[in-house]
Amino acid sequence: MVMFLQVLPRFDQAWHATCPQNDMRVLFATDGSKEAAAALRTSIRLLNASDRQIDLLCVAPKPSSAQRHPEQYKRRILRESTQILERARGLVPPETAVNMRCAIGSPAAVIVQQTDEYDLTVIGPKGTGAKTDNALGPVASRVIEHARGPVLVAREVQSEGGLRALIAVDGSDASCRAIETFRSLFDSTGAEVCLMHVAETPWIHLGLGDDWESYDDDEKDRSEAGTLETELVREGDLIIEHARELLRPLEVQVSVTTRMEEGNPADQILSEADRGQYDLVVLGATGRRDLKHSMLGSVSTKIAWNASASVLIVREPD
Repeated sequence: MVMFLQVLPRFDQAWHATCPQNDMRVLFATDGSKEAAAALRTSIRLLNASDRQIDLLCVAPKPSSAQRHPEQYKRRILRESTQILERARGLVPPETAVNMRCAIGSPAAVIVQQTDEYDLTVIGPKGTGAKTDNALGPVASRVIEHARGPVLVAREVQSEGGLRALIAVDGSDASCRAIETFRSLFDSTGAEVCLMHVAETPWIHLGLGDDWESYDDDEKDRSEAGTLETELVREGDLIIEHARELLRPLEVQVSVTTRMEEGNPADQILSEADRGQYDLVVLGATGRRDLKHSMLGSVSTKIAWNASASVLIVREPD
C-alpha cells in the first residue's frame, strides 16, 4: 500500500499509530534513479539487519500554475510514484518492515522536514536529471545543509569484505554523537575502523603565511604557533582515546586503529579515505568555529561532495 500526501509538514498521528514499533527507523528518499537504487543497496548492506523499519519516500514536483487538471496530475503522479516505490521495495529484504509513501512538493524541503523524525535519512548523491560532473545533486546538497537528523549519503560499495569505516573525530558533541550513531545503527561485525584526528595547522590561523617555511625547527618550537601546535597534538591524543572508549562496546567485533595528522582537515580526511579504500566516512558537523573546535563543521559538506565512499553526517544536538 502506498500512502499519498500532497502536503507533508510532518507525519500525522494517525499514520504513526498504524506503524510497527521498530528499534531503528530509516527514511529513504528515492526518485527511481540508478544512484538512488545504489544508495538503497548500500544502506541495506551497511545497516544493522535486525529491528529496522524503512520508509520509502518518493516526492514529485508541484504542478505548474498552468496545470489545468490538478486532480489528473495527482493521479498520474501517484501511479508513477507507486511504480518507483515498488521497484525500490524489491531491493529490500522481505523480512524488513517497509512503508511506501509519495508526496508532492519540493523534494529537498519535504525530506528535510522529516529528518528529525528518524534515526537516519538515506539519500543518493544525485537524482534524475543531475549533471554527471556534479558530485552532489541539488537535493542532496540541500538535505545535507539543512537536515536536523543524521544523514547518510550512500554510494555504491566496491569491496566484498567487512565494513571499512573512517571516523573523523574532533572531540565535539557532534563528533561523539556520530560515533554513537555508527555504533548503534551500522553492522560492525568484522569491521575495520580507523579513528582519525586532524590537528589544524596553526600557523595559517596566525597569519604567518609563507614566512613559516623560513623558520628553523628551534624557532618553530619557540613560536606561538609551535606552542599551539604542541597543545593541539596533545589534545588530539586525548580526543582519540575518548573516541576509543565510545567504541569499547564493539571491541569484540571491531578492529580499531588510530591516525593523527596535521594540516587541512578536509584534505587530510579525503586523502585518507581514498588511500585506505574505505566504504564509509563518519563525520560530526558542528556549528562552532573557534580554532580548537572548527575541525569538522566547516568541512563536512566538502567531504560529502568529494569522497568516493559513503558519508555519514551527524549534526551537533540543538
